[in-house]
Amino acid sequence: MDVADGDDQDGVANTCWVSVCPKGLWMVQKKQIQSGSQHKVCDPGKVLSSGYKPRIGSLCRVRVRLKADMNDARHLVKGDEPDQGDRHDAADSPRCQDSVLQVMLGDLTTLRLGEGHCDVTEACVESMNAGETCEIRLTPVNGADMLNSQPAEEICATVELQAFTPGKEFWQMPPGEKWEWAMSHKERGGERFRSGDVWGGADSYSRALKLVIALFGCEVDRKGDDIQEEKVTDTEDQTQLPTVNQLQSTKAELHSNLSLCQLKLKQPARAKESATKATQLQPGGAKAWYRLGQACQMLNELEEARMAFRQLLKLQPESTAAVKALQEVNNLFRILWNLQLYYDL
Repeated sequence: MDVADGDDQDGVANTCWVSVCPKGLWMVQKKQIQSGSQHKVCDPGKVLSSGYKPRIGSLCRVRVRLKADMNDARHLVKGDEPDQGDRHDAADSPRCQDSVLQVMLGDLTTLRLGEGHCDVTEACVESMNAGETCEIRLTPVNGADMLNSQPAEEICATVELQAFTPGKEFWQMPPGEKWEWAMSHKERGGERFRSGDVWGGADSYSRALKLVIALFGCEVDRKGDDIQEEKVTDTEDQTQLPTVNQLQSTKAELHSNLSLCQLKLKQPARAKESATKATQLQPGGAKAWYRLGQACQMLNELEEARMAFRQLLKLQPESTAAVKALQEVNNLFRILWNLQLYYDL
C-alpha cells in the first residue's frame, strides 16, 4: 500500500508503503541508490530496455544485504548469510514468525514475482529495472512486535535486482494460469495462518480473492450475491478451468478464511463483512455462520449474533460450539435486560 512518493533533495525517487510481514505491519521506506540500464534478461538472446520492469510470473535474481551498521538486527531475519557462491530460491526459506525480510542474505536468490513469499522484496523489485539497487528502511508500525508485544528494531538493507525473465501483465494470463495463482495463494494462506502468521494469512487470502474474482469475471452488487460468469475464449485453456460452482465455493471459503484472520487481528467489523459475503455465496457454510456470530458478538450486535448461531445450529444441530456460543449470547441478553430494569427503577 503506497502512502507517499516523492524526490529527495538529490532528485532520487523515494517511496513509502506499509508491508505485511510475519511480525505484523512494517513501514518500508525505499530509496534508489543505483540506476539500471539496458540489461540482458535471464532468457538468452533477449534484451529489455531500462524502462521495462518485472511483471507477474517474472523470475527475479535478487540480492538482499543488511547494512553494516545494522548487524545487531540480524537476529530478526531467518538464517545466517550463505557462503559466497551459494544460490537459493525464495521458497527454500519459508516465511515464518521470526522472519521479516524473508530471504537468505548476502547472495543471489531467485523469487517469482507475485507469489508473495517475500512481500518487502517483491514490492521493491516490481518497480525496479534490471541492474538497479535500492536502499530500504523498515520500521515496525506502532513500534512493537505484533505477535509478542515486544519492542522491535528498525532494519536497514539494500535490494539489488540483478536480472529477471519477462513476465506477463495479469490481463494477459490465460484463465488456467490465473486459477493456479489463486490456488497457490490460498494454500499459502493456510500455511501462514497455521504457523501463527495471521497477517500473512490474511494477505494471501486477499490475493487469492482478487484472482478468483478476476477469473470469475463477476460483477458483484452491494449485497455481494449477484454473479455473472465470464465467457472464456481461449479453448486450449478451458480444460484447466473450474466450474462456476467451484469458483463460487472457493470464493466463499476465501471470504470465510479471511474473516477468521480478521477476528484474530481484532477487526470485528471487517470480519463481519467477510463472513456475511461467505454466507451469501454459500448459505450452507457452517464455519462462516459461526464467524459471523463471533464478529457480531464482538461488535455487541447481539441480536444478529443470536441469529447467526441459530442458523449454525440448523446446519449442525450437534455442534457444542454453536450451543455454547448461543448460550453466551442469551446470557448477555439477560444481563443487559436486568441492567435496563435496574436503571429504569
